Amino acid sequence: MNIIIIEDEKPAARLLQRKVEKLGLHVNEMLHSVEEAVNWFQNNTHPDLIFLDIQLSDGLSFEIFETIDIKSAVIFTTAYDEYALRAFKLNSIDYLLKPIDEDDLEVAINKFKQRNQPQNLSLDFEMIKRMLINPVEKEYKKRFTVKIGQQLKLIDIQEVECFFSQDKGTYLHTLDNRDYLLDGTLEQLETELNPEDFYRVSRKFIVPMKAIKEIQMHSNSRLKLILPTYKDDEVIVARERVGDFKDWIG
Repeated sequence: MNIIIIEDEKPAARLLQRKVEKLGLHVNEMLHSVEEAVNWFQNNTHPDLIFLDIQLSDGLSFEIFETIDIKSAVIFTTAYDEYALRAFKLNSIDYLLKPIDEDDLEVAINKFKQRNQPQNLSLDFEMIKRMLINPVEKEYKKRFTVKIGQQLKLIDIQEVECFFSQDKGTYLHTLDNRDYLLDGTLEQLETELNPEDFYRVSRKFIVPMKAIKEIQMHSNSRLKLILPTYKDDEVIVARERVGDFKDWIG
């Protein structure tokens, strides 16, 4: 099975590649823009399956289909909400809402396999255009409500130094060196935070770029982050995340 990923964010593309290959498949190519994809399709045999992001760095991905007669099945990978995605689901194998859940990924791939052969999809581009003239912008968290005794306190996202898990709880640590217990998990927080500003460096920590004072080399090819006030534990970038972390910080 020939598979390609079209995704303008390289860390996201690599993460999806790892998840796909964890299921025993192989990603043959990763493309990152409309122009690159058009050139590739003009000079290569079309794959069996495409994982396709909607908004690429130089335009909307349906422009590829307007230029090239794509003879491949498509699984959309997008940050748009479910209401907008209903239109795409009519003519594609499936869609995966970012951040991509591994179970949903496996279900989507199984749907493709059950079709037995690649599909020549005829996408309604006029309908897609109408949906994307004013695309649904994903709303990220701007503030958190925490409980202090019998009172509620609002904490602006700009006050956050890091998020961490401890003793099965999830905590927000502020730049003025205070900790607040939150509802939910770090996994849930990942979906609510702007990935341009926040990165999950390990199973225990999510950090904002603006709070990183210093980056030090650490054992086993890992990195250690120095934050302004958090001193309770070392903030270590897990070895398997170091490459994506370096891409994230630019």
